Amino acid sequence: MVEPIGLGIVIVVLAGILNGSFAAPMKRMRGWEWENSWLLFAISGLLLFPWLIAFMTVPHLLGVYSASSTSTLVKVVVFGLTWGAGSTLFGLGISRVGMALGFALILGITASFGSLMPLAVLHPEQLIRKRGIALIAGTVVMTLGLILLSIAGRQRERDVGIAQTARSGFTLGLIICIFSGIFSSMMNFSFVFGDELRLHALALGAGSAMAANPIWSLTVTAGFVSNFMYCFCLLNKRRTWNLYSRAPASYWMIGASTGLLWFGGIVVYGMGAATLGTLGGIIGWPVFMTLDIIAGVFWGALAGEWKGSSRSTYAYAWAGVWVLLAAIAVIAAGNIA
Repeated sequence: MVEPIGLGIVIVVLAGILNGSFAAPMKRMRGWEWENSWLLFAISGLLLFPWLIAFMTVPHLLGVYSASSTSTLVKVVVFGLTWGAGSTLFGLGISRVGMALGFALILGITASFGSLMPLAVLHPEQLIRKRGIALIAGTVVMTLGLILLSIAGRQRERDVGIAQTARSGFTLGLIICIFSGIFSSMMNFSFVFGDELRLHALALGAGSAMAANPIWSLTVTAGFVSNFMYCFCLLNKRRTWNLYSRAPASYWMIGASTGLLWFGGIVVYGMGAATLGTLGGIIGWPVFMTLDIIAGVFWGALAGEWKGSSRSTYAYAWAGVWVLLAAIAVIAAGNIA
């Protein structure tokens, strides 16, 4: 069983790279505010591409939903709505505690909660076996890597002279970050607890690589609601609707590409998790999140975000990346029979 496990990990790694790269094209949309580009991403990545890909890859897609139990559909929708709320809280949290601390705290909780909780609920006996121990150990190692990256982020702000403005409501910010991390992990809950949809898709002729698409399309559409409402409020508050009318055609293409990269990563993650077997959604999630983080760090460095940083800052950043890679190795090693 070494080959399927190895292939599954490789596919999940590729998924994390794709997903972590989605925001990089947004840096080219300099004429727009955050809410302008994010709304276009949400429409393309959470509505258009998910359903287009689902209808193209899953025969009798509507039949998959009609054959599934109401309880499963409700779970997927509720988890999707909660995930959408988590992504909205992300922006609110980091504005209060800072990008470095907020990013590490939120993604650390997302990665660990999204894998360990489903394992404890569905397969509690695995917690004391090789797979479970490796997953717990890998999560601990991953948390260490996130701490190192958090330190690097703080030092970078100091190195480049970013003003440290006093943030109001720091305690509230920490609470928001914690809930953001928990809520954001609900995307993986949809995948794990919505497996009935995948099984029905297989029975109706979908390939194993694409059978999870009915789960993703329903999950992210539910998550679209929170993202749309937040962008809508910001567009009205800041009066930035008019920026759309002055945008060059390239901005619309770039916006669509962000959605395709993001959802493409989600689809590939589903393929990798299916290859990993019964516990694929539990094993693959922390690996997926880890590469998501590393890809974000890479694109940030390429864009010059770390320019002017000291050697110790670079040392902490690289150490964090290597520790995250070590976490993947620990999780993979524990799942090779």
